[in-house]
Amino acid sequence: MSNDLDFEGWVCPLPLRDTPTIVMGHGGGGAMSGELIEQLFLPAYGGAARAELGDSAVLSVPAGRLAFSTDSFVVKPMFFPGGSIGDLAVNGTVNDLAMAGATPLFLSTAFILAEGTALSDIGRVATALGKAAEVAGVQLVTGDTKVVDSGSGDGVFVNTAGIGVVADGVEIGPARARVGDAVIVSGDIGVHGIAVMSCREGLEFGTTVVSDTAPLHGLVAEMLATGIDVRVLRDPTRGGVAATLNEIARASGVGIELVERDLPVPAEVKDACGLLGLDPLQVANEGKLLAVVPADRAEELLAAMHRHPLGSGARRIGRCVAEHPRMVVARTGLGGTRVVDLPIGEQLPRIC
Repeated sequence: MSNDLDFEGWVCPLPLRDTPTIVMGHGGGGAMSGELIEQLFLPAYGGAARAELGDSAVLSVPAGRLAFSTDSFVVKPMFFPGGSIGDLAVNGTVNDLAMAGATPLFLSTAFILAEGTALSDIGRVATALGKAAEVAGVQLVTGDTKVVDSGSGDGVFVNTAGIGVVADGVEIGPARARVGDAVIVSGDIGVHGIAVMSCREGLEFGTTVVSDTAPLHGLVAEMLATGIDVRVLRDPTRGGVAATLNEIARASGVGIELVERDLPVPAEVKDACGLLGLDPLQVANEGKLLAVVPADRAEELLAAMHRHPLGSGARRIGRCVAEHPRMVVARTGLGGTRVVDLPIGEQLPRIC
């Protein structure tokens, strides 16, 4: 392969062909992120890359199956209502493993520190990270630290990688959604993104919006213990519920139909989104999951989720349908439908 990238040879004309440099939208988890991966990284990796590059990979080893995941965290500010970049780094990686049905065991932690950052702030981040690991029951087993000169970084960036064990018989993946399946969300959506944005911009909405950052593997364990065929699990982080459901629809070939009145959007999130011109479905979450399960077992699964603190607000929000394959739509209160498209770029940059 040539060392020179041929922009004119890329398949998708927008937005990559018209933006020969990286913009914030490339990190938003939406269409621009997907195009960056599909049109630049995967061709560059060649035969070394697995086609199903995702948030985590399930790998067969002689003793069974392992889940492996890596993630980077660049949230600004480092501290926000309900959390910090430290606990977010642990919870985000734990959740990526949990969405593969894995029991998280080990994490690595790598810090990139900007020259001039207060040691007290770094200490707060590290303490929060350690406490989150203890709560999640994972061990921090290896790590790295780098420092960049002032102006080349911004406070603290954290990279984590995680390893977990997948039990025999657990098969979870976005391509497993089937027509007729129910779509479930574990609780209120849009909370994390609004919490970070309100803190960053000094916005007040009459009440403090607190991030939902939390480790979800305990809730997932309760769900799997029911014996129900949980076909798909995903945590709707960057790009929110909209991006995650679009990825599921495209991977499985089904259509997904949501019912807008059933979407659990807290009043403060709804008000903030109205003020800022945001769609709550595209706002990031850090302590919620989406599940796709057979419709005839959905109520049983919901009952199990409601018994867990992180699933007490779980509800059914839609279904998989044969119509409009590979698309997501929402039925409005007026009886019409609207397309819930994959966001192009980043509504709220640097929220994780």
